[in-house]
Amino acid sequence: MASEQDVRAQLQRAGQDHLLRFWADLAPEPRAALLAELASLQPDVLREHCQRASAACALAPGPLPDLAARLQPLSPECLGSVIRCDQETRLRWEEEGFRQIALNKVAVLLLAGGQGTRLGVTYPKGMYQVGLPSQKSLYQLQAERIRRVEQLASQRLGTHCTVPWYIMTSEFTLEPTIKFFKEHDFFHLDPTNVVLFEQRMLPAVTFEGKAILERKDKVAMAPDGNGGLYCALADHQILEDMKRRGVEFVHVYCVDNILVRLADPIFIGFCVLRGADCGAKVVEKAYPEEPVGVVCQVDGVPQVVEYSEISPEIAGLRRADGSLLYNTGNICNHFFTRDFLEMVTREFEPLLKLHVAVKKVPYVDEKGNLVKPLRPNGIKMEKFVFDVFRFAKNFVAFEVSREAEFSPLKNADTAGRDNPSTSRRALLAQHYHWALQAGAHFLDVHGVQIPEQSGLLPNGDPPAICEISPLVSYSGEGLEMYLQGRKLQSPFILDENQARLPQP
Repeated sequence: MASEQDVRAQLQRAGQDHLLRFWADLAPEPRAALLAELASLQPDVLREHCQRASAACALAPGPLPDLAARLQPLSPECLGSVIRCDQETRLRWEEEGFRQIALNKVAVLLLAGGQGTRLGVTYPKGMYQVGLPSQKSLYQLQAERIRRVEQLASQRLGTHCTVPWYIMTSEFTLEPTIKFFKEHDFFHLDPTNVVLFEQRMLPAVTFEGKAILERKDKVAMAPDGNGGLYCALADHQILEDMKRRGVEFVHVYCVDNILVRLADPIFIGFCVLRGADCGAKVVEKAYPEEPVGVVCQVDGVPQVVEYSEISPEIAGLRRADGSLLYNTGNICNHFFTRDFLEMVTREFEPLLKLHVAVKKVPYVDEKGNLVKPLRPNGIKMEKFVFDVFRFAKNFVAFEVSREAEFSPLKNADTAGRDNPSTSRRALLAQHYHWALQAGAHFLDVHGVQIPEQSGLLPNGDPPAICEISPLVSYSGEGLEMYLQGRKLQSPFILDENQARLPQP
């Protein structure tokens, strides 16, 4: 272990020797822990990190002044749409996707390193329950979708297949996630096919360029963003594990989308048949100012431009048909070939830029008292997973329906959008429509049939509450055998046990 003198000298070189200002107050064990943490922060790297964070934060926020001349929509040649394609094309994509899954060539990779700060919880977001009748967590819904897509692919090709689940966690989420999965028996997945690994952490920095102490014996650290994936893949030999399993295609997604379709056969098939090495699902922007990034071209290469970087004038541009010119909203739902990921980790990761996130970072003051700031006081630097799009040789974007596939969980219910209530209602509305399409009818508490309608009630709920287990249906398929002609009392749950019952 490095000595106090060595570490102090390193910190002085980095201009960060304030991190040892409480040394005299610490007992031997906290001293050892602090020394170990500080020794891992190379002085030159730490100095550069703090300087870059402070300089980047000082830049004027808002739209990039030279963006208008460099920006273009994606070319039609790289676009596909599950909404606008014909049935034959859709089935061809789906069949190819199922074929690749059945050949054990597809894995899913979950980005789950962030904290649920905006959601107002202290545990990993994947453990959150939005209030479904079944009380299932996001992790459970996703695990069951994996099991169902494996089953569907196996049935189609008459073979047994596995979709490995890689989960990138952080220092904050690794241990709770492992414990949660063990307590729930990995949701009946084979534990050897659930691979958890940890992304790197970076020090949080003051606006003046000083690393922050969150305790007398600990530096305030934050995950390096979902773009930390590429370093983490190399750190933990994840790509080597994929190669041993025969995985060639990877579906990468974010933990907070309750409607996400893991290893979506249609998306996988579209990308494979297009020969893509990199792809992104997109949804049509709801309105010009919607706070989602736009997948477009900058200087002729694919890129995601954050909504804050686009001026209102550019965001509001429209085509002749009235649709937004820049309408391809990014939903953090991506396709990569393993070869592409290997190339990124080997060659391009150092070229990824760091983005500024200004946050409220708890810290200890000069007297050693813990302070929980009421307004942002620190900088967390992050990399974005989509910043590798520009390195792709064949990038594609795939449009999907927002109602079918995108409802993120970002905020507490005190916020007006992207909260537990909107997520719950999005899933229940989808399942209500699946049940109607399968021929079911719903009854109210008096046994009177509820009129069928496509919209939601004034309170935001669907006309009837219906939850369908992912183990029964992945995307609405196969429900007629359980629901055709049935009169269902709301709330209704169709789980895997009820699905085995004979149809009344």
